[in-house]
Amino acid sequence: MRLALIHVGQETNDFNPVPTTMRDYESFGVYEGARILEKLGALGQVGGYCAAVKASGRHVETIPIVRGWATAGGRITGDCHRFFADRMVAGLRAAGRIDGLALQLHGACAAEGLDDVEGEQIALCRAVLGPDVPIVVSLDHHANITQRMVDQSTAIVGHRTQPHDPFDTGRIGAELLLRIVAGEVRPTTAWRKLRMITHQEQFLTSRHPMKTWFDRARAMEAADRRVLQASNYPMQPWLDVAEGGWATIVVTDDDQALAERLADELADLAWSMRDEFQRREAVAIDEAVRRADKAPRGIVVLSDTGDTVFGGSAGDSNLILESILRLGIASRAIIPLIEPPTVARLVAAGEGARVTLPVGGHLATKFFRPLEVTGTVRRIGGGLVQVGEHHQSEIDMGRVVVFDVGPVTMLISELRGVAGNVPDAYRAFGVEPRDYKMAVLKTASNFQYFAPISSEVIRVDTIGPGQSQVETLPWCRVPRPIFPLDPIGHWRG
Repeated sequence: MRLALIHVGQETNDFNPVPTTMRDYESFGVYEGARILEKLGALGQVGGYCAAVKASGRHVETIPIVRGWATAGGRITGDCHRFFADRMVAGLRAAGRIDGLALQLHGACAAEGLDDVEGEQIALCRAVLGPDVPIVVSLDHHANITQRMVDQSTAIVGHRTQPHDPFDTGRIGAELLLRIVAGEVRPTTAWRKLRMITHQEQFLTSRHPMKTWFDRARAMEAADRRVLQASNYPMQPWLDVAEGGWATIVVTDDDQALAERLADELADLAWSMRDEFQRREAVAIDEAVRRADKAPRGIVVLSDTGDTVFGGSAGDSNLILESILRLGIASRAIIPLIEPPTVARLVAAGEGARVTLPVGGHLATKFFRPLEVTGTVRRIGGGLVQVGEHHQSEIDMGRVVVFDVGPVTMLISELRGVAGNVPDAYRAFGVEPRDYKMAVLKTASNFQYFAPISSEVIRVDTIGPGQSQVETLPWCRVPRPIFPLDPIGHWRG
């Protein structure tokens, strides 16, 4: 059995004006051929695929084609799209006979002039492989499912948890592909598109309402062995595309009627909880900062919801920093910032320099304005950062400056990387997060990396490209009417 493996992904935020370039992909590693398995054979979706192949006991030859991953951000450039499209096509053509393709994508990627990058990528692979070679697509569950994605694939699987477990997704995708290629199952797919988007505050699958929706999908799989995969897709809420909206997919073993019935049930269930998905928990900035300052112990995580880098924001919000300084907070805090111009000025000043300069607001200028601060350059570094508990072990954050401003230690980087959302990003530059009372995370839900050392999480109601107030964003392309932007009586619109 000869299986090809492709892992390419990026999540697009259309309200972040900064494009995603090849440098962003390179910061996480662009690999081809055997290098993919050498670097990622035990990690993430690639690691899950490898584990499933090994556990199957089948004789499988894996032909790794290309791997490229970038942190969520603005639309990818045309050069990025063409690079990976060319590598996919050339790699598959050079591979010879292929029995199946494990195609690991994100599902919410858009490029300059192209809304549906994954639909295009799947179609390109299908054109090379022909109509009969199985293609199993593994997606992030914040994917935006399109008709083209469904039509060009044999089956689609998605993440089953938030925070995500990419290893698990790679495993279940590979297990299904192996069964299809072996002729043990004949997948039939039904899917439903919902006229619905919601903010990210209720995205965690560990609690209602998202838990209720995802638990129902797991129950469907457990109750009937004909259900090969039931996957839900609460689309990431900042993708402004013509086919935007939530979706659900049910893949069964040669039973279209069952797939259709269950897909309807999952869509109806999500729609019935639409108001609960819109429930807001974030508190005003000053209130959040005061609560964190008065907390009996640290580390208190302050979730900068509007500037969620893991959701594609630019990472240049200074709103929580401004509040801490204005309120005269004495408790120590760590705050990341992604801002190449600021890095350049601080590097030029040198370690130990006392510098007054504007920070923040240089990228997402529709949301933020620069804030003038005075601080000391503690350390200048850069290069590959070793991180644990992540879907890969090393990440390039570009040049990085540790900049102390009053009680705040800022980690200012050129590239988004993990944006200070992982403690090891600080430790790589001599900063121990445990020494601080507060940690601002540029994420709305990926608190798991700080969980072992944090005492509390406070969602902060900040504006930005990843803000919870989705109704006020300048939507142009999503299908209308759509909940909650418009009055609408049914998920079909």
